[in-house]
Amino acid sequence: MAMKEKLESIREAAEHDLRDAGDRQALESLRIRYLGKKGELTSILKKMGELSAEERPAIGKLANEIRARIEAELAARAAELQDAEQKKRMEKEKIDVTMPGKRHGLGHKHPLSIELDEIKEIFIGLGFDIVSGPEVEYDYYNFEALNIPKDHPSRDTQDTFYINDKILLRTQTSPVQVRVMEKQKPPIRIISPGRVYRSDAVDATHSPLFHQIEGLVVDKGITFANLKGTLEIIIKRMYGEDSVVRFRPHHFPFTEPSAEVDVQCFACHGKGCRLCKGEGWIELLGCGMVHPKVLSNCGIDPEIYSGFAFGMGLERLVMRKYSIDDMRLFYENDTRFLKQF
Repeated sequence: MAMKEKLESIREAAEHDLRDAGDRQALESLRIRYLGKKGELTSILKKMGELSAEERPAIGKLANEIRARIEAELAARAAELQDAEQKKRMEKEKIDVTMPGKRHGLGHKHPLSIELDEIKEIFIGLGFDIVSGPEVEYDYYNFEALNIPKDHPSRDTQDTFYINDKILLRTQTSPVQVRVMEKQKPPIRIISPGRVYRSDAVDATHSPLFHQIEGLVVDKGITFANLKGTLEIIIKRMYGEDSVVRFRPHHFPFTEPSAEVDVQCFACHGKGCRLCKGEGWIELLGCGMVHPKVLSNCGIDPEIYSGFAFGMGLERLVMRKYSIDDMRLFYENDTRFLKQF
């Protein structure tokens, strides 16, 4: 009789505790407490051997009934808790479909990207391919293959950031042209836009990081007339058909002959003003016929092929197009400036 009373006491306690269980974790703890291997009901059943042969069937039947009842109430309480959790979650995640949506601000292209995309379209229309290359470059491709040996004075104007004696951050995108000439036989007609690096102090017109767009054409019979005609077409597409272009002699180690290209001031039309600093002309880019030694370095016979190259600074083009007087504005992420474009 004592064991029967103990079983009834376990049933009553279990029913009471299950009604008060507030979550699934508490419910699992109660299952282990009453029905686990070391649970209260299991402990009682282990003492069945102490009963007489007449008592065992009745006590065993009662114990099984109590186990089944506790298991059923565990399942019922688990369903109740799951339903309550679902209702709570639905209430929390409820959406009022009649409310107006939240307006998200949309960004737009950076002025440098706008100009670069326009320039790409111009060159693609002229049959140029767009290629890219590594920004961390070998000294050979950045200087030596371009006819700039280690003791050449032009290296002073292209002081850059060195990783070691042979590896550096490129100072121009010309190494991309060298890599293309090494792998591709003429005819070649490419532009290579990208970031370049020079050890310059930051001010209104200088930055240690800026962008260049360099072009290269190599084929049989290419002359300076082809270079001049191509650049005039490009500048007129960029700044209008009434643009006036002039070429001034210059020197670059990788081109011969070389020239600087100016466009007549858009504001004063050559008379001289604040925009052109009184000169009437605005410098745009450098260019020239590819030096025979550069062609030879790339495995192209200069007796058979010739070519021209040019390079322009993207920031300089955008600054002059929109009359921007401080290069730092491009990199400060000030939305008041960027929203103007």
